[in-house]
Amino acid sequence: MKMAAFPRALALAAGLLPLLPGAVQAQGDWPNKPVRIIASFAPGGSSDLVARQVAQHLSARYGQQFIVENRAGAGGNIGVDFVAKSAPDGYTLGLATSGPLANNKSLYNPMPFDPEKDLSPIALVGEIPLMIAVNPSVKASTLSELVALSKSAPQALSIANPGNGTIGHLAVEYLRINTGAEFQSVPYKGDAPAMAGALSGSVAGVSTPVTSLIPQIQAGKLKALAVTSKARFSGLPDVPTANEQGVKLEATVWSAMVGPAGLPESIVTSLNQAINQYTSSPEGKAKLASLGMTALSGTPAQLRQLMASEAAKWKRIVEAAKISVE
Repeated sequence: MKMAAFPRALALAAGLLPLLPGAVQAQGDWPNKPVRIIASFAPGGSSDLVARQVAQHLSARYGQQFIVENRAGAGGNIGVDFVAKSAPDGYTLGLATSGPLANNKSLYNPMPFDPEKDLSPIALVGEIPLMIAVNPSVKASTLSELVALSKSAPQALSIANPGNGTIGHLAVEYLRINTGAEFQSVPYKGDAPAMAGALSGSVAGVSTPVTSLIPQIQAGKLKALAVTSKARFSGLPDVPTANEQGVKLEATVWSAMVGPAGLPESIVTSLNQAINQYTSSPEGKAKLASLGMTALSGTPAQLRQLMASEAAKWKRIVEAAKISVE
């Protein structure tokens, strides 16, 4: 009987295997209804568009609607807080940026949620590097030359950023603290006004995500000194990284999918595989590149580690520069 039972059990197990598409079957029939992806910024921006691209892929992958819902405000905190306080059933996810997932922890007091305790990291999606560019009248052609120029100038060089506490602001403070550069950070209300300040010569330069600067760099209206990612940006391959110039600086706006804490591991694993499939594909890379984003992939554990390391890195800068966001 035992010998007869074993082949039957083996055959049953073999028959079940084709029904397991990844790990998702371990959580029953998820998803059996539409899934919300909360985008923590306003419609039409790069974060919103990235969320919609990922949602389209997941809808096709799972045969179920993944619907983007915008909940903007407080540097991305409002949308991510909504995710953190949602039921961990796989039907509310968040496409968030490095602000609410790491940097804001040191900037906002109090924070409505703890990214490390209240969220389930799922998958990295991509990153947009910063660019430091200057008005053509500034006598510096590299970032290292700009740092040296700032130390010899009669007064601190003014560098625009998209707003108090933004990654563009933090990057300039990082340079000032770690290189001794004499920079004055000038906050504007968004990328476009900050760029306009550099174009007009009201400020010497600008530190902001690269996407808004590409047309002005290509037209020669601004002079690109460095991108702040590990590798050069494919959209402007002739612009060297800060690290290539001997100036230690990595600062990007990265995006990732997260869920509420306690999200079943089977759902996390399945979503991670599906998103990595997209960001590793030629189609996914091309679509993200059209938004100025470099596609990324990795495990949930790697995303958790990135969230923690970035939070620690920028906490030091925020405290040293005494930055706060009301």
